[in-house]
Amino acid sequence: MMSIEAADGVVLGQRPRLLVIEDHDGIRSQLLWALTGDYEVEAAGNAAEALEHFERMRPEVVTLDLGLPPDPSGATEGMRLLGEMLRRESRTKVLVVTGNTDQENALSAIRTGAFDYFLKPIELDELRVVLRRAVQIHRLEQENEARERNREADGQFGELLGVSPQMHELFTLIDRVAPSTTTVLITGESGTGKELIARTIHQRSPRRDGPFIPINCGAIPETLLEAELFGHEKGAFTGAHVRRQGRLELAQGGTCFLDEISELSLSLQVKLLRFLQDHQIERIGGRERISLDVRVLAATNADLSRAMAQAKFREDLYFRVSVIVLHVPPLRERPEDILLLASTLFRRLKEEIPGRTLTGFTPEALQALTGHPWPGNVRELENRIRRAVVLSAGPLVTPEDLDLSPSPPELLTLKDARERVERQVVVEALVRAEGNITHAAQEIGVSRPTFHDLLSRHGLDPRQFRA
Repeated sequence: MMSIEAADGVVLGQRPRLLVIEDHDGIRSQLLWALTGDYEVEAAGNAAEALEHFERMRPEVVTLDLGLPPDPSGATEGMRLLGEMLRRESRTKVLVVTGNTDQENALSAIRTGAFDYFLKPIELDELRVVLRRAVQIHRLEQENEARERNREADGQFGELLGVSPQMHELFTLIDRVAPSTTTVLITGESGTGKELIARTIHQRSPRRDGPFIPINCGAIPETLLEAELFGHEKGAFTGAHVRRQGRLELAQGGTCFLDEISELSLSLQVKLLRFLQDHQIERIGGRERISLDVRVLAATNADLSRAMAQAKFREDLYFRVSVIVLHVPPLRERPEDILLLASTLFRRLKEEIPGRTLTGFTPEALQALTGHPWPGNVRELENRIRRAVVLSAGPLVTPEDLDLSPSPPELLTLKDARERVERQVVVEALVRAEGNITHAAQEIGVSRPTFHDLLSRHGLDPRQFRA
């Protein structure tokens, strides 16, 4: 067998790594001779030899002869080897090679995860083109994964956490809207974290170095809210002893977040609409038009469609602030996020009490967390975790510490119940093992490959559970 390798046995260099798996000596030699100039090439003539090379060199691309002799069980050795390589390194691009009479196996290999297939005899020019495309896609996937790792490492999403499909979709939308200057309306129930969403949009925008100025429109009396938003001149009204800038003016060059925008009076809605149209304000008692460069983000837990039907919210303002709408799902609709959020909040809050030796949750507490409907959403979850950290008498948090009791079981089909229980078992193991796959797999009594299959089946990322 011919091979090209560094002195330490590891293939090195800037050229992509290619493993040729072919039991025919003549074809193997031809491919080595033709491709060595562009790739760091190693070759193998059987499955055992191929796996040894594969484990050591971790190639970007592999050419695999599907016609390897069958193993003792009668299974096609080429198909078995394809599955094993993809299990060890799913990013590897495998190009399968087969004869004209065996196209069905080639199509089956594609369904298994092969990148492409070739029929013998191999056209070298065509093979070179497909190999280059495979390498390019492999590198793009590596770059995307690196960006994802960096996103998690540098907190690009701030304090936002979630492994549910709904939250992943929300993260994608945040990525898309953050770089623009478009007004965004964030909707969702109270306690779902709408202000965190707004802060994350600001932090990921070109305005990140500018101010982020929030104002809760429902927490300030109507008589004071106009001055809070637009500012006032000295002597504009009783008590206005000095000129004061409003929140919009303080947000110059940055972002102003209007929480509970549905609480604005109709007269203030008119003034806000005028600002969104021309980006100019007048302080109360002033005559000067002040131009501002401010992005406005708004949020509400109210049904603005109903408010418009009741003439409590202006339709023209609604269409101005809702150019893009981001909906934050309630916690009860994403149960897979509950334990992740609970474990993260627990690790953070227990540090506020020095000297306490708290290690985690009892199994009953984990079940109580996942069974609770969470009407107060993440805010309620944080409050209950804080209560438990303060009151827990032992090293483990109990349902009593959380002031929770088991909920009546939900009626499910047998298939749904099995899938939900399986997912919950995996999530609980990841929570207790803090994302360590080996420990989590050992805890539920399965092998690492089986645990990886479970992670893939349920769309779970163990990195999300690490401390």
